[in-house]
Amino acid sequence: MHKVIIPIGPQHPALKEPASFRVQLSGEKITGLTIRLGYNHRGIEKACEERTYVQDVYLNERICGICSHAHSSAFVQAVEEIAALDVPRRAKYIRTLIGELERIHSHLLWLGVAGHEIGFDTLLMYTWRDREVVMDILAMITGNRVNYGINCIGGVRRDITPEYSKDILKGVSTLEERTKYYIDIATKETTIIKRLSKVGMLSHDDALKLGAVGPTGRASGIDRDTRRDDPYAAYGELDFKVITDDHCDVYGRTIVRLGELLESYKIIRQVLKQLPEGPIAVKAPRKIPAGEAVSRYEAPRGENMHYVKSNGSDKPERVKVRAPTLANLQTVSKMLEDRQLADLPIVIAAIDPCFSCTDRLISVKEHNNKRSKILKWDELREYGIHWYQHQGVDFKKINDRLKRKLS
Repeated sequence: MHKVIIPIGPQHPALKEPASFRVQLSGEKITGLTIRLGYNHRGIEKACEERTYVQDVYLNERICGICSHAHSSAFVQAVEEIAALDVPRRAKYIRTLIGELERIHSHLLWLGVAGHEIGFDTLLMYTWRDREVVMDILAMITGNRVNYGINCIGGVRRDITPEYSKDILKGVSTLEERTKYYIDIATKETTIIKRLSKVGMLSHDDALKLGAVGPTGRASGIDRDTRRDDPYAAYGELDFKVITDDHCDVYGRTIVRLGELLESYKIIRQVLKQLPEGPIAVKAPRKIPAGEAVSRYEAPRGENMHYVKSNGSDKPERVKVRAPTLANLQTVSKMLEDRQLADLPIVIAAIDPCFSCTDRLISVKEHNNKRSKILKWDELREYGIHWYQHQGVDFKKINDRLKRKLS
């Protein structure tokens, strides 16, 4: 049968972000898949070097809208380690609380997207309705539904009041009841079970070999979770179970996320019950002593890592981010081997990809020059403008047309 290659993305109605896949097909069967990154040219890592540590807390938070607390926490933990700051226990508990609330809203969002990808839009409507409960709680605590800004170097900027605790526990009880209903659907509804079972297979050995993290790895029987294995914040003082599954497919990834929702409710109740008294922050120096640190954080999608190198000034010398999507993307090609083209959307969605987390640009390698050139922030911006002009996009003309329309 004749083989064809079709592009999916980077601009595609079924993709929420500019991702690019080149799919090789023999009829409807996938015989090869190439993933192309690099369509979000934001330069966040380089931008961190041109800003102070305080500014970088908020910049790192904007790496991802769904995992914003995961990124800001990973960054401040690295800075606090270099500066030898003793973060108050109450602040650590509050960080844990926000982290688990973020995990809940991320998993509910994923469950809705998964339902949408297989044509179960009722599930999308239900889970996104329930997600509003946790988003309202986050807004109540932090003042923001997205990019909460709760972290500061040395602690957190907002406290948890007794009134907040009552509202949080009420919301958690509501969400737990609804999550049990979703678990009942996932384990009994034959349409879901048949559509997701044996789809996107990733064996335990392949998951280990390809470095799968988070629910993607745990659904293939990998018993790893940074919260337990390398405790940070208050996780070392809390009791929770790491959810794993041995289905090794999209169905298993669904079961893992649903199980993690129940564990998050359990953690939140413990945090509020054991919340210690005391301050919520310590004063941090404006200039951070020379040093380097790697911070690990179990984001909803998997292990998130931030590397920070300081040189004694008020700005970092180097910031490097390894988001969980970058670790899990390698597994997608394996999951889609000999699968039907119709399976591609749900298999990609099953790793809960975030290409904004993954794509960062700090250097350019010219075709006629073997060496990479490290760009300054202003140079990076100019390079982007000229690159698009070369592709036929002139932002000046676009801006002029917009001004004429608005005038």
